[in-house]
Amino acid sequence: MLRINSHPVTGRSGINRREWLQAGGISALGLSWADLLLAQQARSSTGDQRRPVGFGRAKSCVVVFQFGGPSQQDLWDLKPDAPTEVRGEFRPIDTNVEGIQIGELLPQLAQQADKFVLARSVTHRDFEHGSAAYTALTGKPHPLPGTNTPARQEDFPTYGAVMARKRPTSLPLPSAVVLGPVMHQGNRPPLAGQNAGFLGAAYDPFRIAGDPNSKDFQVVGLQAPEDLSTVRLDQRAKLLHQLEQRWREFDRSGTAVGMSQLKQRAFNLLGSADSQRAFDLSREKAQVREQYGRHRFGQTMLLSRRLVEAGTPLVTVNWSKLNADQWDTHSKNYSRLRELLPPFDQGMAAFISDLEQRGLLETTLVVCLGEFGRTPKMNKDAGRDHWPDCYSVLMAGGGLKQGVVFGASDRQAAFPDRDPIGPWDIAATCYHLLGIDPRAHLHDREQRPYRIADGRVVRDLIA
Repeated sequence: MLRINSHPVTGRSGINRREWLQAGGISALGLSWADLLLAQQARSSTGDQRRPVGFGRAKSCVVVFQFGGPSQQDLWDLKPDAPTEVRGEFRPIDTNVEGIQIGELLPQLAQQADKFVLARSVTHRDFEHGSAAYTALTGKPHPLPGTNTPARQEDFPTYGAVMARKRPTSLPLPSAVVLGPVMHQGNRPPLAGQNAGFLGAAYDPFRIAGDPNSKDFQVVGLQAPEDLSTVRLDQRAKLLHQLEQRWREFDRSGTAVGMSQLKQRAFNLLGSADSQRAFDLSREKAQVREQYGRHRFGQTMLLSRRLVEAGTPLVTVNWSKLNADQWDTHSKNYSRLRELLPPFDQGMAAFISDLEQRGLLETTLVVCLGEFGRTPKMNKDAGRDHWPDCYSVLMAGGGLKQGVVFGASDRQAAFPDRDPIGPWDIAATCYHLLGIDPRAHLHDREQRPYRIADGRVVRDLIA
């Protein structure tokens, strides 16, 4: 057996002589051996029979990021028999799945438990918001753990950027959208892991920072100036294309290609009525808007559903105020959660239920996570501090199991007791379900290869 880039290749793989001879040029095309094998498998008439379980089941993905780190003991993994300083004020309630309980401030999600899986044994070792958020949003450990040091040109790309590179949509919509502001830790620079990193700005997600619940909510960049007709817009696009063709002849850095892709995306958005309708919440019935909740998170989740319905491959929802990591409950943990959890419960439950009723949950992967959890014991300020050693992640749809708990924590929700997994394993599983081989590679502008995910596909999460 021959191994190339750690992937076994045998005669049964179906690679023909011509494809073997093309191996020397693979890197120049920005591809890896995993990409070649995957493409060959897709062309095979029997490819579906050999495809791994769950591969490509999801067409879209929505990542809900609770910046700051919600406490697993108060939301997903309550310990009613633990000492008072651990179990806290909240009590567990039954869900609609026998044997599964979650926190009392999540009653609506409790009635959707038959549609999601709770992973209660997620773990890593990074206690810092900045670098741990990078890990959560990319699936890669930060190169300088314990810091908040972005390096724009060297960061690993966020989930949406990988989708834009590997599985771009052919529709006049962005391949990746971020709903929410650029996240900062206090007055520090923006968190790493929020953009396309070494892939370049052409693959940056399309960001909508405004509040969808606001009466004057608008998506900047969707409307052309009133005096710019469709004919004039087409003429400008053609002229720009001609100029960029000449620019590419002299450009060797790839900048011209990246800028061309950015401009093409802008023209697609300006010229498409379908894309503009996807962002228009006024088209929703009042009853549906009320179901999600007339607050920022609820209407953001409703906008996420509209984008999934329109065909956007990846949506990231940032629960964060500008310069504020809201789930960072170092003090007054319980009073803050009493404010945060009701809108979260309403918006998240409505989103999962709505996807299921519309027949979209089966093909939409939903991942709800923070960068870490909180300490088992309360501190002197009635808060919980950073705790990456064990926390919980909610996942639903897209080929995952439903109505189950994966893994377990110990008696204080402090360390995994069974089946520990890391953010890199979640990343590998998500890419697998989205039809992207996690063993494949991305290449930076110097054609250096980077494996998409270093973790393992968690088969026990997949239906």
